[in-house]
Parts: sequence; C-alpha cells; structure tokens
Amino acid sequence: MLIRDYDPQRDQDAARRIWREIGWLRPGQEEITDLFIGATQAHVADVDGQAECLASTAPGTARYQDATLPLCAVASVATSRVVRRQGFATRVTARAIAERAVAGDALAGLGMFEQGFYNRLGMGTGSYERQIGFDPARLTVEGRPRIPERFSADDWRELHASRLRRELRHGAVSLAPAQLTRAEALEDGPKGFGLGFRDGPDGAISHHVWLMAENMGRGPYHVRWMAYQSGEQFLDLMRVIKSLGDQVLRVTMQEPAHLMLQDLVEQPFKQSRMTRHTNWETGVRGSAWWQCRILDMERCLAATSVRGEALAFNVTLTDPIAEYLPDDAPWRGVAGDYIVSLDETSSARRGHDPALPTLDATVNAFSRLWLGVRPASGLAITDNLHGPGGLIEALDRVLHLPEPHVDWPL
Repeated sequence: MLIRDYDPQRDQDAARRIWREIGWLRPGQEEITDLFIGATQAHVADVDGQAECLASTAPGTARYQDATLPLCAVASVATSRVVRRQGFATRVTARAIAERAVAGDALAGLGMFEQGFYNRLGMGTGSYERQIGFDPARLTVEGRPRIPERFSADDWRELHASRLRRELRHGAVSLAPAQLTRAEALEDGPKGFGLGFRDGPDGAISHHVWLMAENMGRGPYHVRWMAYQSGEQFLDLMRVIKSLGDQVLRVTMQEPAHLMLQDLVEQPFKQSRMTRHTNWETGVRGSAWWQCRILDMERCLAATSVRGEALAFNVTLTDPIAEYLPDDAPWRGVAGDYIVSLDETSSARRGHDPALPTLDATVNAFSRLWLGVRPASGLAITDNLHGPGGLIEALDRVLHLPEPHVDWPL
C-alpha cells in the first residue's frame, strides 16, 4: 500500500468508483463528487496502481467559548469493496489529520458512520444533536411573515458567505471552502431551495434557510441549514417556515444550540401521539453523530477561561493515533505528560509536578472534557478518564461549559 496525495487527473475515475460502490454516488451526480473532493485536501491508498481508499479534509474553524480555533474537518473517508478491513482507511485518515496538525490546526472533527471506528484515531464522541419534526402550521411564532427572496444553488457563493457570518455558539464549526456549500446545494437537485433576506450591507444575504423537499406538495421538508445573526432574524425564518404550513404537513430541523424549539410548537405531545407511526411523525430525537479530538494541547488550553476557583493538575495522556503513523512522522499525536492550569487565563505545558494530582486519560476522553461534552465525573464512569476523587470533583466544579453543538454537517 502506498499513501499519496490525490491526483484528479489520475484518480478521478477511481474516486467515483469508490463512492459508487459504497452508495454515496447516485447516477448523474459524478460532477458533484468531483466538486466535493476538489474542494478538500484528499489522500489515497494506492494498491497495484489503483486508488482503493480515499480520505479528505477541509480547513475550518471551531468556536470555543470566546475564541476561534483552526479546525481540520475530516470531510470524507471511503474504502472500495476490494480492500475492506485491511486498515487502509485508518492509516490514510491518520496521515491526513497529521498533516493538518503540522500545518497548525488545533483540533479535528468528523461525522461518524458508527461509534468506535474513529476512536482509534483519538476521536471522542460529541454532544447529542436534537432533531425536531413538527407541523409548520402549529408553530406559535407570531406576526406576518416577510416576503423572502428565493435562492438556488447558483447563489452558492453568497449563501456560503451568509453561513460564515452566522451567529456562533460554543462548539460551532465553519468550513472554509465555499465549494462545499455548492456541493451540498447541488446534491439536493431540484428538491433543494433557499429562502431568505438581504438585510446586510450592500444587499448581502443576512439570513436564510436551505430546505430539501422529499415531496414538493405535502413534504416532509428538511432544513439542511439555517444562517442568522440575531434572535429576530431566527424568528423571521421561522415565520417563513410557518407560512409553508398551508400545504406542507411536516418539517424537520436541527435544534439551535441555545434554544428549545419545543417552546415554539403548539401542543407538542398531542401532535406526537396523533402522528406516531405515520409519514408525518412529530417530536424530538437525539443522536450523537459527530466526534472531535485535540491536536494541540497548548493552543486548546490557552483558549479556555474559567471564573472563580482556579485549578492546577497533571495530565498523563495516551494517544492511539501514533500506532497508525510512520515512525518518522513529524507529528505523532499529543501523548505525554502535561501540567494544566485552569483559570481566567489557562495553560498546558509539557512536564509533571509531583505536588499536583494526576489525571490519566486518553486524548479521546480529555477532548470531550475540554470541550464540555460531559463532566469529569461522567467520563470517569463511561470513558478512559481517571483520577483521584478530589480532582474529579474539582473539575466538575471548575470546568463549567455550555454543551457544544457543531451547527454544520461534518
């Protein structure tokens, strides 16, 4: 097996074949596949002169408290039928992540097909993302909707810029390549459309929603993404969605990080009981479908700020990604001993202070703790994070973070 950079001239047909074999490529969408891969930094595993495994990353950012950190998003990992369970996907993805770590990214994230596979690369499972289904006519948002402008995939540059300007909460991810928004919009074909407003400077798109209709008549409609910069803009878009309720029977969307959408639904439990086991089922479902990991301990901890009680402790980290990287790789993970200080200005530095308590953790579990997915006392039960009882209790007291939500499909 040879791992090398993706070459579109040499590997395009092989990439299409791989995506077709795993069910990602539908007939007639070859150019969308090319567009998506071309917008990323891709690597392949070459077997007998043919690319048989492909992994790609996209540059982006992640919001952490009030800081913005450079992010490596693992945009795709695909393996052909003939080389399954050979370890190719793990090694190609490890190399892709390592290259981004050397380039300066502080953390990495991805959307997982199943929990467990990417744990071997140091990934820890993120928060539950809640998906709510509702009858748009039963939304309780008040006021007459403004007349929105239609948007199509042809508006991809402006739509992407609007997404990048959206309101960001803790954990929110933004991916830099505008071509990824174009690929997302084109993937929906004629069933995808955007509605929104140009209240920005010089007529820029200020807030919008992109929807995909399973059935143009009665739905369901799915909100692929929303972009807004204020609560009033969010309500603007919800009024537009409500106006579709004259015809559409069901809309699904991801719940924004700081809101409880059930607050805006009339008689949610009655609706859920009435629609159960139908095509128009309403209610809330949660799924933890994304994972993340720290790539740079010093930079990530420097972004952390806690008020009140300060806390210092040792961390002994293990990092499984090293097993899948060459011995001479310039970055082999973040394993080792650190002295961590949590305060208004926090830090992590290499070393060990025998006067301090020690936390033993995998980078998977520590990344979840640092991001705020779950408190130390919970991770000590279900994940690989262990320390003296007093240290675990102190971490629960000191490290209070909002639940992270990525707000972008990884």
